[in-house]
Amino acid sequence: MPKIVASKDDWIKLGYKLFSETGEGGLNVDKMSRLLKCNKSSFYWHFKTKQDFVNKLIEYWIELDTTKVMKMVGELDFPKEKLLKLIKIVFRKDSNLDFIFYLKRYAQKNKNVQKIVDKMDKERIDFVSNLLSEIGYSKEQAKIKALIFYKYLIGYHEMIRYKKQKRNYLSEVLVEINQFIKLN
Repeated sequence: MPKIVASKDDWIKLGYKLFSETGEGGLNVDKMSRLLKCNKSSFYWHFKTKQDFVNKLIEYWIELDTTKVMKMVGELDFPKEKLLKLIKIVFRKDSNLDFIFYLKRYAQKNKNVQKIVDKMDKERIDFVSNLLSEIGYSKEQAKIKALIFYKYLIGYHEMIRYKKQKRNYLSEVLVEINQFIKLN
């Protein structure tokens, strides 16, 4: 007998995983309720609409992949140490990395989501720019290098998307980043 209600957190974590795998098409309430072994009315108990659910997924993504990362990095004392920690975190392969790729596709048909995606891109680039300024780059250099860093990060993840990440990924990434951001 299925349970009647899954927790809001259960729905969000499953939705995040499924959206990361197949985009909006993975957010089928019937399928998710079967996976959670609950009635689909549980979904509507927590979320008014599918768009409400997507908005909660976006909030979860922001907290998980931006706010928490910036907080972990910000807790460190030295600028280079912060940048190295950021690199170690964001360049690791993660099963949910495709969330942002599917979100950008979804945003093409939803202006509100596009504004959020643009805001998060800007926040992330500004964060890296500030780190680079702390290291000693001028504001202008830091801004340009942060933009290159972010584009490199997106390209890097696209290139390893269906491959196994090498064990020594961090040393390879550092060699490449050192071409435009001097870390030594």
